[in-house]
Amino acid sequence: MPRPVTPQIAADVLIRLDDQPDKLVLIERRHPPYGLAIPGGFVDVGERIEVAARREAKEETSLDVELECLLGLYSDPARDPRGHTVTAVYVARASGSPEAADDAKAVVLADPADTSLNMVFDHRLVLDDYLRWRESGKLTPLRFGDR
Repeated sequence: MPRPVTPQIAADVLIRLDDQPDKLVLIERRHPPYGLAIPGGFVDVGERIEVAARREAKEETSLDVELECLLGLYSDPARDPRGHTVTAVYVARASGSPEAADDAKAVVLADPADTSLNMVFDHRLVLDDYLRWRESGKLTPLRFGDR
């Protein structure tokens, strides 16, 4: 039986620093699409998503993160212009000073409520879901074809 064709799987990490918990560590992307993004990337074959999340956070921000919870899954087929990608977004904490590495051109400490941030993919939607979670404890809503 042929193996089914499925979307790529990614893991993204909303990193809160212990000394600045109201801000998030974002990256400026080195490669297209350009703009600000939540640190993350693709899961390797044979790798657990949680392990990929920690690995990608370390590769892009030089931070060792402690995953706190899964905020939600994002699966809109149009969320990534490079192709259908499903991402698991985690909330994490870390200490230290982030430094850009790997696919990150720069790191930015940002207020997630700042709607002027030039976010790529569906990361503005993710930040809005994060703000809702932070204020109310409500996880990402289920989306059936709507945003």
